[in-house]
Amino acid sequence: MRTLLKRIVRACCISLLVYGAIVGGLIAFGTAKPPAVAPAITQPFADIDTEALPELARYRARDGARLSYREYRAAGNGASGSRACRNRVIVLLHGSAGSSVDMHPLALALQRAGITALVPDLRGHGANRPHGDITYVGQLDDDLRDFIADRAPRFPGSGWTILGFSSGAAFALRFAAESPAGPGVDRYVLLAPYLRYNAPSVRQPEPGSGATQSWAAASVGRIIGLTLLNRWGIRYWNGLPVLAFPVPADLDATTNAYSWRMYRNFAADDDYLADIRRAARPIQVFVGAADPLFDARKLAAEFQSQRPGVPVSILPDLGHSDMVTRPEAIRAVVAAFN
Repeated sequence: MRTLLKRIVRACCISLLVYGAIVGGLIAFGTAKPPAVAPAITQPFADIDTEALPELARYRARDGARLSYREYRAAGNGASGSRACRNRVIVLLHGSAGSSVDMHPLALALQRAGITALVPDLRGHGANRPHGDITYVGQLDDDLRDFIADRAPRFPGSGWTILGFSSGAAFALRFAAESPAGPGVDRYVLLAPYLRYNAPSVRQPEPGSGATQSWAAASVGRIIGLTLLNRWGIRYWNGLPVLAFPVPADLDATTNAYSWRMYRNFAADDDYLADIRRAARPIQVFVGAADPLFDARKLAAEFQSQRPGVPVSILPDLGHSDMVTRPEAIRAVVAAFN
């Protein structure tokens, strides 16, 4: 009996060592090379006219961090706009690797239409350092709740909309499904939502063709290794980078890489279709017909298969970044609030 027990213990120890070696190898060596810069996506943001950009303000999150945001307050909080615009506050969430500056053209247009726009730099982005990391999965959700709670007293009686772009739209969808923000948030607007890397709507790169470029280079082996460790409750290495973005390395406002915990939080859930079903508030979607990252018709089908009748506007001749930088897209989005 004692010999059998020793054999079992030895087999378990060997299995753990092999498992640890495999996981360690995945984490140490399962990395990807940084991707080449993607000017078709990044250049529209570089061309933004920032002359009227508001100064950064700060709010205090629950952990004491003072996180940055920009405020585009409409005169009388919308008194000069249409009746539908009055007392409307919209929180704009930028995309992956971006910052509040990326949302400036849309925020300015909303302000001119009589709508107040609030644009946070999400933690790990923009003026919030360090870039590309958070402390735990779910911290972005807590930050967004804290931001709304901090600003809501300044806009009594206002209705709140959360509008996200790209990965910010996917995060907004996750937030709509899982993170009640109070009765004031009554609507979600998603611009070119990046649902998941293997969603049917995501165009897959064609090797050697150069026709399609993935937005991020994923360290797949490291992601698998860290995911396995997290299933065992081991989170020590969750700050290691796992995604690299095709952005210029010399731009201070951009974020070049994401940690595992940022990658898990700044996105929809793995079952993003369930997020679409569970969202308790109305959703409206906009996407460009010429988006190099998505198939717009497949994206519409994904939403409408889970929520029949959800409005999905496919804007002709517009690409991914165009959704928050081109006047045609901005006019369409602003018009949705009239």
